[in-house]
Amino acid sequence: MNTNIDSLLNSLADQTKAHLEQLGEQSPLIVGIRTGGIWVAEHLHRALNLSNTIGVLDISFYRDDFSRLGLNPQVKPSQLPLDITDQNIILVDDILHTGRTIRAAMNELFDYGRPASVSLAVLIDRGGRELPISAQMVGDAVELPAHQHVKLTGPEPLALEIITTD
Repeated sequence: MNTNIDSLLNSLADQTKAHLEQLGEQSPLIVGIRTGGIWVAEHLHRALNLSNTIGVLDISFYRDDFSRLGLNPQVKPSQLPLDITDQNIILVDDILHTGRTIRAAMNELFDYGRPASVSLAVLIDRGGRELPISAQMVGDAVELPAHQHVKLTGPEPLALEIITTD
C-alpha cells in the first residue's frame, strides 16, 4: 500500500480532474463524508481550485447498523445546499470497504434533491465489498485480510495506518 499521502491525493486530484472533463463539469459540488472524507475533500477542493463551498455529510442516522450500535454521541449536522437537484456531485470518503457508508451517504444526498450525477472519490479502496458500490476515482487499492483495517488520521498531518484486530 502506498502510504505517501501527497502522492495519493495528487493521483486522486488528477483522476477527478479527468473525470470532470469527461462530464464537461467546471463547478461540481464536492461533498465529504465526516470525518476522514472531509479531510480528503478539502485537499481535492484546493487541488481543483473550486470556489464553491464543500458539502459535509454526517451519515450517522442513515447507517443500516444504527439500531444495533445505538446513538453516536458525536453526531453533527450535515451541511449541504438546500437543493442539490441537477448538480454533479463528487462524493468523497477516505476508505471504501463494505460500501455501507457510501449507501448511507447516497440515501442522505437524495433527501436533499435529485443530483444530475454522483461520482465517488476515495483515498483508499480496501476491498471487501458487501454492496455493489465502486469508486470512479481511487488514490490506491489494497487487499487486506479481514482482521486488518486501514485508518486515516488527521487532519494535520494526514497519515494512513493499518490496524490489526483480533
